[in-house]
Amino acid sequence: MNYDDSIDILGFAWAKLRFVENDGMAFGIELGGIAGKYALSIFRIIAVIFLLFYLKQLEKKGASMGLLVSFALVLAGAIGNILDSAFYGMIFSESPYHGGIATLFPEAGGYSGFLRGKVVDMFYFEIARGYFPAWFPFWQGEEYVFFRPVFNIADAAITTGVLSIILFYRRFFNELEEKEEQEKQAQQNTANAAAAAALTTEQTSPSEESSELPPIEEKASPPDDTAEPSDPPSNEEEE
Repeated sequence: MNYDDSIDILGFAWAKLRFVENDGMAFGIELGGIAGKYALSIFRIIAVIFLLFYLKQLEKKGASMGLLVSFALVLAGAIGNILDSAFYGMIFSESPYHGGIATLFPEAGGYSGFLRGKVVDMFYFEIARGYFPAWFPFWQGEEYVFFRPVFNIADAAITTGVLSIILFYRRFFNELEEKEEQEKQAQQNTANAAAAAALTTEQTSPSEESSELPPIEEKASPPDDTAEPSDPPSNEEEE
């Protein structure tokens, strides 16, 4: 298929396979220059690492299978676009814009280096085409096409995953936030209770120590020298 050629999908005139390439993000959005290309690739790699870590955390927190699949779709789409931009330019020659087909593994090498290749898009759904009315602001009388962007499977996976998360799983994140807030509050209450118990122990320990002192022994008083001596036995009793 030559560049910008298209064929109908299952005979539908509004659904086409159309071969185009883009240098940027999803749906043909571009960042300018080589620096923009590298910046986008680095951003995708960081996003993939974060999503892998976050998926593991969601699994530990008991997230539903639907939510995990939604994040997995976003992850798969990001990986797909990374692979496309990383290797596509290294194994294909550049696609001619005015006829001709790119060559796989050309003798002279690909048209770009690592992480500098273009991303291939192929789905084009021209659902509606017409002209804005004369009263419409800014674009009066201009032609419009819905849906104009050409996209690929990775773009579709990312979009499906994000929309699914927004539409069906916002409640999970609200409940997760409330649960984390409750856990923080419980930990704070436990810490406060422990501090109060320690303070009470410190305040009561002196009285307990004083109550455990041994009793004082009373010393016997010395004999009284002033007491009158007892009478000696009489002689009559002896006789």
